[in-house]
Amino acid sequence: MDNLTHSLVGALLGQMGLKRKTGLAMPTLIIAANIPDIDAVAVLLGGHQHLALRRGLTHGPIAMVVLPLLLWGAMLWYDRWQTRRGKRPDTRLPVHKGWLLALAYIGCISHPLFDWFNSYGIRLLEPFSHQWFYGDTLFIIDVWIWAALIAGVWASRRREKRGMPNWQRPAILGFAALYSYLFANGLITGQAESDARVQVIARYNSTASMPEPLIVANPVPLAFWQRDIVWRDGGDYGSGHYSLGAGSTLSKDVRPHHMGEGAANRAVPIRLAVDKGSDAAAYLFWSRMPVLEQKGKEITIRDQRFMDPRIGDRFLVRIPITPAERKAGK
Repeated sequence: MDNLTHSLVGALLGQMGLKRKTGLAMPTLIIAANIPDIDAVAVLLGGHQHLALRRGLTHGPIAMVVLPLLLWGAMLWYDRWQTRRGKRPDTRLPVHKGWLLALAYIGCISHPLFDWFNSYGIRLLEPFSHQWFYGDTLFIIDVWIWAALIAGVWASRRREKRGMPNWQRPAILGFAALYSYLFANGLITGQAESDARVQVIARYNSTASMPEPLIVANPVPLAFWQRDIVWRDGGDYGSGHYSLGAGSTLSKDVRPHHMGEGAANRAVPIRLAVDKGSDAAAYLFWSRMPVLEQKGKEITIRDQRFMDPRIGDRFLVRIPITPAERKAGK
């Protein structure tokens, strides 16, 4: 998810009452909820290398142990540093080491949880496994979640400043609304994929020789009741649309993705694309639904999840090929 969402999740947890457990609780929760994204520096590598590096090591189990400890140590140092300089706010609660460490872990663990909810992917077991996990539940930026989180934090803060009792209640209600929304979206995704699977299988006269199709119900911006359907089997791929109450409608435009067995007989072998450079290798490591096309003197690799023309070249690799390679791919 976007970093505003992660920050608001940390703030909501604080307003639910956790910020009264220790000094520096609120900044610890908010920083911890964002700290796994230190891997964002990978974008400085250029090209598509960052796709293979993001949402991996800093989102895995080792990071979930180490990062909160580092943040905890930094927060303890900061409190002592302010105290030595006489700059520590008088209104700050005493720092409770145990609670501060617990909040660092709570905030940090919330990050991969929310990243898992979208279809971009996250390697939850890195470095022990390179497997990608996908929740397919939320669009990466969800304004409805922003609304629930902001309302919960704002109303709770307002009650707190007025000295009202149960000032945590709006934050708790916001938390309940958030998870009700997540649960509902999970059900919508499940129904969209189920409807689409029936229609994809129905395209074939015999399912005995047909491999199990991969169906992804991609969340879309704003319209949480809708999904963009992308599907593929051993040789072909297609798309469609789902709307709650109306079901799934698949496009009649079905094309070969050139990524299955025997793809070398229909397009330039994928080995050539990988050998051409690390950008292609990094892209294919990240890609969930790759599509390979040969157009003249160029190989293009895209991912079905991100083929919207408005995205541009952010999720696309172009690789020039030589005449000899084009001949080898025939």
